[in-house]
Amino acid sequence: MEKVNKTKIFFNKIRDLLQKPQNVILLIFGILLSFSTIAPVVTILADTISVHSGTIDQHLSGKASGFTLVNWIDLFTSSLAQKNLWHPLANSMILAVFSCAGAIIVGGIFAFLITRTNMKYKRYLSAIFIFPYIMPQWTLALVWRNMFRNTQAVGGADGLLASLFHIYMPAWWIEGMFPSIIVLALHYSAFAYILIGGIFKNMDSNLEEAATILNTKKSKIFFRITLPLLTPAILSTILLVFGSSMGSYPVPHYLKLTTLSTKYVDLKVNYAGEASIIGVLMMIFGVLILLANQVSTKSRKSYTTVTGKSGQVSKVNLGRVGKYIIPIVLIVLTFFTSIYPIISFAFETFLPNPGDYSFFTTGNVANLTTKWWMHRGTTDVGLYGQHGMLFNTGIWNSFKGTIIVAVFCSLLAGTIGLLIGYAVSKNRRNRFANYVNDIAFLPYLLPSIAVGIAFFIFGSLFGLYDTFLLAIIAATVKYIPFASRSSLNSMMQISGEIEESALIAGTPWYKRMIRIIIPIQKSAIISGFLLPFMTCIRELPLFMLLVNQDRLMTTKMDYYDEMGLFAFSSGMNLIIIVFILLLNFSVNKLTNSGIDKGLGGK
Repeated sequence: MEKVNKTKIFFNKIRDLLQKPQNVILLIFGILLSFSTIAPVVTILADTISVHSGTIDQHLSGKASGFTLVNWIDLFTSSLAQKNLWHPLANSMILAVFSCAGAIIVGGIFAFLITRTNMKYKRYLSAIFIFPYIMPQWTLALVWRNMFRNTQAVGGADGLLASLFHIYMPAWWIEGMFPSIIVLALHYSAFAYILIGGIFKNMDSNLEEAATILNTKKSKIFFRITLPLLTPAILSTILLVFGSSMGSYPVPHYLKLTTLSTKYVDLKVNYAGEASIIGVLMMIFGVLILLANQVSTKSRKSYTTVTGKSGQVSKVNLGRVGKYIIPIVLIVLTFFTSIYPIISFAFETFLPNPGDYSFFTTGNVANLTTKWWMHRGTTDVGLYGQHGMLFNTGIWNSFKGTIIVAVFCSLLAGTIGLLIGYAVSKNRRNRFANYVNDIAFLPYLLPSIAVGIAFFIFGSLFGLYDTFLLAIIAATVKYIPFASRSSLNSMMQISGEIEESALIAGTPWYKRMIRIIIPIQKSAIISGFLLPFMTCIRELPLFMLLVNQDRLMTTKMDYYDEMGLFAFSSGMNLIIIVFILLLNFSVNKLTNSGIDKGLGGK
């Protein structure tokens, strides 16, 4: 009898738990996300010890099939280990560390100038500063290459500076580690600006003013007061930029730097198993970043030195000259990082030989051509049998494919993220809720190419390679964090009393969501749907292994660049940039909350 009662009590508890929609949501997505995240990881782990027929794996193991540890042994200990593993790993680490430092320095200084000084033209500078991050990652890499390339250092046609001013930069400046660090630091400095700028804006300046009254040195005020308050934002920037830089593919690829991501692409044909090991190593860094993020989040209470906001903001007076000179300098610098790339790509598409700026030495405007846009037919040798971009069905089919993937990804990621954010906010102290939250966020910290590797191997097992379905699934898993974090942050602001009142009135859960929850936080929710869409449009590393190069706009653009059709790749890049900028403008208008707003840029 007692056993029956215990069983009845157990099932009653289960029934009570499942009567709450948030618990059902957590259970469903906990299972789905565990499978969609863990299964590809398990698959790639198994691939590292598999014998791949027709590759070096088979030769090294002496087996036609089955499993072997020879892939691990060869990658770490063979005569090629330095070239295939240790050198790319060292480059990836150096790139990540210095990109973090550069992003924090550039973004932090800019955030200080925008939020804590009387500098002029803040609204324009705040909006234009985030352009490099909104644009595809490889944009600045291509601009750098086209600007500084010269025949004396790296071969090929002379770039803009060499053609116009006969300035020949050395090879280390044009390709390799140095330009890769500069480009990624500028690309990710928007992270630092947004995170550090938010702290600067909300910081109670009374602490700094009190220290000043006590004649405390400015250096001591910075290290003892200001820096501790900025530590959470700096840690967040380091974690996000480090993980993203470790897995960056386009920038090292275009600037010819060997990293783990570029080495994977080199090895995946002949050394399939060893390439998968590189993918695992990149994933391990992502997991370590997640653990570091959790530790830093738990320790942030020690940085809480302000219990309320006084409303006072201490503005540094730059003087009559400084408040105009500094913004003018910044306007010039941001022109080259934000406006010039658009002009550069547009101009490339009108050159007779894209990448060849010798046109400027002749000054013959008649040499400019519209054939890259307008040509129809297959008679022009320079077009290699291709129609101009306006009439090139291959290009527009790839753009249509990108839109299809982006739309379905945004709908799925946005909806799942919304539900996860809602469920986690209702179970803030529940361990399973925290697990679901972490497993949903993990793919964001994993390098895109590592996620692409996992889904490539996983999808190949089930015959999904080169399908929109595989691209949509991978993109959804990768971009759920955008929506879930946006939703969670907004849901945490809603008082539980609002929904409880509707619950007492007998309002069903779906009506509470549609009529109460969603309307209250519609701006954040819309952003949760549109951010995955925008990111999908400019994604390359995630998709480059999952589909044929003709499927999507970015993979098609990469194909044209490899073929030397730089006018097509520049034109397609221009289309992507303009589309994303217009979309970002629309997002700001729809949500009334651009990512740069509220930091003094108003």
